[in-house]
Amino acid sequence: MVETSAKHAAHLDSPPRVAQVGVGVHGLGIEREVFRLPGLWQLHLYRYSAELIVDGVAHEVRPGCASLAPPGVMVEFRYRGRSEHLYAHFELGTTGTPHRVPTVLDCGAEAPRLWDALLRAVAWHPTTPSRAAAEVWTVLWSLAASEVSRAEERHPALAAALAHIEVNMAGPLTVPLIARAAGVSHNQLTRLFRAAFAETVVAYLRRRRLQVAAHLLRHSTLAIPAVASQVGIPDLQAFNKACRRELGASPRAVRAGRNDEH
Repeated sequence: MVETSAKHAAHLDSPPRVAQVGVGVHGLGIEREVFRLPGLWQLHLYRYSAELIVDGVAHEVRPGCASLAPPGVMVEFRYRGRSEHLYAHFELGTTGTPHRVPTVLDCGAEAPRLWDALLRAVAWHPTTPSRAAAEVWTVLWSLAASEVSRAEERHPALAAALAHIEVNMAGPLTVPLIARAAGVSHNQLTRLFRAAFAETVVAYLRRRRLQVAAHLLRHSTLAIPAVASQVGIPDLQAFNKACRRELGASPRAVRAGRNDEH
């Protein structure tokens, strides 16, 4: 997949709540349409070329592209004749680890698989909404997962840095140590992370540690202190604060599947 625009933070720890999914045919006598969905994300998969304007920023879409617009923004389509796309309108949770997904991606070889998944969502939605939501969730995770694969393609040092973080997450990681393992300078590593993830090395490391922590809390039987140690935050008070800040809940509440404790 090839990113062509800025990113939005989407929380994907729980499946989307799909309001509508379907096939849209546009551009038949109407060259311009404008949408604003106050509480819903907009996902589109394209089989045509057009200009897409999201929150005042213009993007070129082509066959095989996907777009994702967050709730409340103005989305304008400028068609060039008959235009068919698949779409899903849905709510996402607001807690957990945010995943950065670009406004527009060229899905490349992944496009047919994503198209088929969203077509299945269209078929399931009237009778089995939960299965439709699962298909939309699959598409969203595919778009989010492309972040790391695109980063690795851009510079081998970035792949080395990401691998070093994964292997040594339980230890005391610093930017100079990661840069040394990747064979680049501190400043170059910072530039690579900003280009790939639109955030600093420290912010990525914090985000990744809490992603792993959330997974271990929800899907393992490790004690909470052991989870904290596994992700390099052995101080339980600091771990509790980090979970509340990044995941929106205490470690115990995350494990129980609650957003907060009462």
